[in-house]
Amino acid sequence: MALVPKTASSTDPQPLAGEPPPIDAPGLNYFVMALFFIFGGITSLNDVIIPKLKELFTLNYTQAMLVQFCFFTAYLLIGIPGAKLVKRIGYMRGAVVGLLTMMVGCLLFIPASRMATYGVFLFALFVLASGVVVVQVVANPLISLLGPPATAHSRLTFAQAFNSLGTTVFPIVGSALILGSLAGVSADQLTGPALDAYRTAESQAIVDGYLGLALALAAAAGAVWLFRDRLRGEQHEASGALAGLDLLARPRFGLGALCIFLYVGAEVSIGSLIVSYLEQPGVMALSQQAAGDLIFLYWGGAMVGRFIGSAVLRIISPGKVLAFVASGAITLLLVSTNTSGNLAGYSLLAIGLMNSIMFPTIFSLASERLGSRAADGSGIINVAICGGAIIPLATGALADVSGNLRFALVVPGLCYAVIAGFGVYGRKPA
Repeated sequence: MALVPKTASSTDPQPLAGEPPPIDAPGLNYFVMALFFIFGGITSLNDVIIPKLKELFTLNYTQAMLVQFCFFTAYLLIGIPGAKLVKRIGYMRGAVVGLLTMMVGCLLFIPASRMATYGVFLFALFVLASGVVVVQVVANPLISLLGPPATAHSRLTFAQAFNSLGTTVFPIVGSALILGSLAGVSADQLTGPALDAYRTAESQAIVDGYLGLALALAAAAGAVWLFRDRLRGEQHEASGALAGLDLLARPRFGLGALCIFLYVGAEVSIGSLIVSYLEQPGVMALSQQAAGDLIFLYWGGAMVGRFIGSAVLRIISPGKVLAFVASGAITLLLVSTNTSGNLAGYSLLAIGLMNSIMFPTIFSLASERLGSRAADGSGIINVAICGGAIIPLATGALADVSGNLRFALVVPGLCYAVIAGFGVYGRKPA
């Protein structure tokens, strides 16, 4: 398919040297925002199924965090191949491949439930995440290219607000459908065939939720396929098998990729532990479902912050805003881990507000002036998202070793400290 660059007029904002012209595709912004909503919501459902699977399979914190490890390891393994695929077949067809892969991952929850085996659930999550990676490789650079480079920070933050809308809505529904189904008996009270039957019956709630998602993803893939030839002005630079790794030699991009690794790890660690944290007697002593019902506050804070941030980033240096919110996250962690009751619980949930602009701002700061190598950069950034696999596992291991969930939160705290430093470093344009 031949892709013809848009013809610029004298009144169009002119790209900086080395930047491609904006892609001409009226209305495509809505499509990209829908993608952000979908993959954001699906990712946040992990926070709901972790306590469910932890109870069903009597897991410790480290074992439960394997959910996030398997999910986010897909970013490490699929990030670069996903970028190469998108460069070969184009953004729209790449989105279709990603959506269909996500659908297959959802359908794999059926055999996982029938086999009542934790490992099969983890494999289904890996396949689902592989599709999410491809969709994210499409969405992040595409929203940056759908307008003037000067407003890319604001535009990506606004699109990320729809990601947060998904992460706010999905846990509310998921908590009611999945955590609300827990029976009066627990898995640690059963053995043998009775335990297998209990796991199969209780995991059916997970299956029902993901079957609904599979149908929605199939419909979304069909809709995107109908408009597969609509995109005009798409440009990609040819690259080798390890596309984008050379970009890490650029200090700004290399530090940005590291901060994406740390940010996703910190965000996922906190989100994954919210239910267990709020259940603690020294915090809010909530039931599992009641704690699950509050997850939306964490992700909802990110949504509100991104809508606000999309305006703030138009008038204040993105680096300064990033340093401010990272420092705010550290402050809230200190308040939560050194207090009790509602203050401890709600201060942890409020970190979602601080997280709000971090990913889009780090991404856009790191990706400044990548030009036709935007897809390569997005692939590397998606590899860096594997921080969501490693940091939560380290946090869970520290909680198990220390026997203190509060102390384990020092891990995300250190991540935020590095991000604050990158904000100071990146306060000036590339």
